[in-house]
Amino acid sequence: MTILRVAGIGKAYWSYKSEWHRFARWLGFKMRPADENWVLRDVSFDIQPGEAIGIIGRNGAGKSTLLKIITGTTRPTEGMVQVNGRVSAILELGMGFNPDLTGRQNVYHTAGLMGFTRAQIDEAIGEIEAFAEIGHYFDEAVRTYSSGMQVRVAFAVATAWRPEILIVDEALSVGDAYFQHKSFARIQEFVDQGTSLLLVSHDRGSILKLCNRAILLDAGGVVKAGDALEVCDYYNAYLSEKKQAKQTDEIVTGEAYGTGECVIESVAFLGDDGSALKQLPVGANATLRIVAAVRQPIDSLVLGFAIKDRLGIYIFGTNTWYTDQVLLHPVAGDSYVFDVKMEVNLGPGSYTLQCALVDKETHLSRNYEWRDRALIFDVFNEDKPVFIGQTWLKHEIKIHKKDQ
Repeated sequence: MTILRVAGIGKAYWSYKSEWHRFARWLGFKMRPADENWVLRDVSFDIQPGEAIGIIGRNGAGKSTLLKIITGTTRPTEGMVQVNGRVSAILELGMGFNPDLTGRQNVYHTAGLMGFTRAQIDEAIGEIEAFAEIGHYFDEAVRTYSSGMQVRVAFAVATAWRPEILIVDEALSVGDAYFQHKSFARIQEFVDQGTSLLLVSHDRGSILKLCNRAILLDAGGVVKAGDALEVCDYYNAYLSEKKQAKQTDEIVTGEAYGTGECVIESVAFLGDDGSALKQLPVGANATLRIVAAVRQPIDSLVLGFAIKDRLGIYIFGTNTWYTDQVLLHPVAGDSYVFDVKMEVNLGPGSYTLQCALVDKETHLSRNYEWRDRALIFDVFNEDKPVFIGQTWLKHEIKIHKKDQ
């Protein structure tokens, strides 16, 4: 059974020549607005039980409006939303908390609006207070709270009972790192137990960690929907295309895109004998060789690269802008070899390499070529003690009795 269905949702805001025209429309008369602004148009998707979907897009793309429509705080102009289950949402700081009431009083008020009885709240209040971890402030007026403290209480009450659908906007980005980890652990626990998740975030890592699907919104419409990693990679290309006037009209999907003045010829990890390696032992001394060909005159060339795990989460990345090795006025027709010597201190598993040829610090200035999954390689444990995780840290454990 589909737990959430969004079908053809559109939202328009109108302005009128006079308040009389607005009032006449409220009464049912067909009055033509002086101006019509659609912030959402023809947005459709379904969420199945236990599915996690990320919503990404630039500021003003319509993400927050979409969530408000789904939660019922804003009515759509067209389309419909069908919800089959209890929804818990964190859309804004404080969730409408009364600043003159204490955190505890606001919890009772908010949970009551969510449909829970006094007895149910009494039973959960201790856990809510413990999860928020704001100490004596729980019984102080909310107007004395920092934004991070408001997030703690808001999240604690919104997730005190596992909902069928959990909707989270960017509010969690305000909290401190400790509470972010704690919050995402609870979200992951809910998803594992069957809660459906709708997450709006600019944090690629959060989307890839929690969501199996993603939707890219821009100008109120769906630009791309599908596998979370593919949509996040496409978003990078989309931002670059929007930033650059000379970018081609159609973004090339797949592994490479850019303006083409300089392109990547080859990417490989090399062994001591110069042969290409697709498998490397943990801690290996290896050379990453990237060859770039300059096709047209350019002012500057910067190489960037990043290693990502199988979920698309960045493990490490840098570029020659940060290392102060920018190539100025490289010669058109020549190829340049970048040799990156490194210790492959990664945990066993499969990884991908992302490469970029740009003119300055980021691809948003001038993107000659961006290549996702330019290289896929495996890391295996050949001679290190057994360990878990994505990083090998050289270590030594010493044991002795206390006071000796």
